[in-house]
Amino acid sequence: MDHQFLDGYRETDLVRVREKMAALNLGALIVSDLSVIRWLSGFSGSNARLLVTPERLVLFTDFRYREQAATEVGIAETVIASDGFAPELFSGAYPLGPAVGIQSDSMMWDEAQRLCDRLDPMTAAVPLVSFFDDLRMVKNRIELMHLQRAASISEQVFEMILPLIGTQATELDIAAEITYQHKKLGAEKDSFEPIVASGARAAMPHAKPTASHFRPGELIVIDMGCVSEGYASDQTRTVALGRVSPENRAIYSIVADAQQLGLTTARCGMSAAELDGTVRGYIDRRGYGEAFGHSLGHGVGIDVHEEPRISSKNSRILGENMVFTIEPGIYLPGRLGVRIEDTVLLRSDGAHPFQRFTKKLLEL
Repeated sequence: MDHQFLDGYRETDLVRVREKMAALNLGALIVSDLSVIRWLSGFSGSNARLLVTPERLVLFTDFRYREQAATEVGIAETVIASDGFAPELFSGAYPLGPAVGIQSDSMMWDEAQRLCDRLDPMTAAVPLVSFFDDLRMVKNRIELMHLQRAASISEQVFEMILPLIGTQATELDIAAEITYQHKKLGAEKDSFEPIVASGARAAMPHAKPTASHFRPGELIVIDMGCVSEGYASDQTRTVALGRVSPENRAIYSIVADAQQLGLTTARCGMSAAELDGTVRGYIDRRGYGEAFGHSLGHGVGIDVHEEPRISSKNSRILGENMVFTIEPGIYLPGRLGVRIEDTVLLRSDGAHPFQRFTKKLLEL
């Protein structure tokens, strides 16, 4: 039933895709980005192309996914392309019109070149970059339900792993437990490799877990997320093993206050750059501007990183039912790192975090 409800929203999205195609005078659009294919058709396999024309929506895949496509895809025709996508596409059964759009930001050059070489001389290939970004930013009711479910799973897992943190455990132990418990609670997979970084290693925003044991007095950054029904979660908390120094506590407080400022400031009609600048300015005034080197956040949906990017370089206006992270951090090389992150739903009355877990510093 859920897939049927979502297909209703997909029909609406397909209308918007076709309107955008018409504005660009495209007779057809070849979709190669698997995330977009899942968003528009429901298909979650690893080999697919999607053809959009004014009259048809056709999913091309191979024999391995025959049954999966029959289960997942209701909105599109499914074609099992036994000899590959290109031979099927140019079989004469799929008129492309005077211009065909190709996702140049997701298709390998050699595939794009082969397709262009086989196009009718009267058909122009139009490279497209970020064609779907604005169409995917605003989430519908079913998408929001899946996003909340993914966030809830990760929050449950976070609570489960906290008691395991001690001097006998390693970063890898906790990362492995996160992955295991995500799947045990029904997630498809991690939305990215869990980040578990303690002490000086926490100063690396994307540190990979190691066999390092946790040591008393150190801060520990735990960044994790999962995928549920195709939609991602993303959250970060920083905790400590035992009591921390006054300096560490003060830095943690700055990040926590900055993150709360982001939550209370976010509103419809402001630009992504304005939100980033508000939080970044606060950290800068506290003397740690150079220690906050990444953007404030990013959109979350089928991809764990998508538009809107909450960055000083993004003038995009934020609107209702957009979902994005607010994740300021301070990183002092060789010493420590602190990051606190919620994924939020922007509504007319402000930002509403999916996460509910405390942001007070936990000294385990």
